[in-house]
Amino acid sequence: MRMMHRTGPWKRLLAAMLSASFALQGCYSLKTFGMQKEVVVMETTAYCSCKKCCGWKRKHGLFFCPAVYASGPKEGERKKVGITADGSKAKNGTIAADTRRYTFGTIMHVPGYGWGEGHDKGSAIKGNRLDLFFSSHKKALEWGRRTLKIKVYR
Repeated sequence: MRMMHRTGPWKRLLAAMLSASFALQGCYSLKTFGMQKEVVVMETTAYCSCKKCCGWKRKHGLFFCPAVYASGPKEGERKKVGITADGSKAKNGTIAADTRRYTFGTIMHVPGYGWGEGHDKGSAIKGNRLDLFFSSHKKALEWGRRTLKIKVYR
């Protein structure tokens, strides 16, 4: 006859608490496990993929889909809207940072914004400054400019 193994209620409670902890923190808690955390005071600003935030303009081209060109330091060069400096598609959680300090793929937690990764850079993003991607211009304007304590994982 086989003995049935009973799991004590405390083991089930512990398993439930661990599951809830990972669910609340998201998958980044698993990605950052064992990484060194550094807390850095940074100035944060916000951007979206619109022409006001990213400095692009349309030139003459096809009727329905005129080509997009950069302005500013790369004026006149063709540009793909919504594509970051490392070639990935910009989405919520995309962070532009100074790549001399924070390489592409650096994981950060920004209070009030959440988890994100460095995938972009900008000519005005130098030192301890971050530009956070938002899905709309309205949301980017609502964020404004904030100085925050950022958790950086390396």
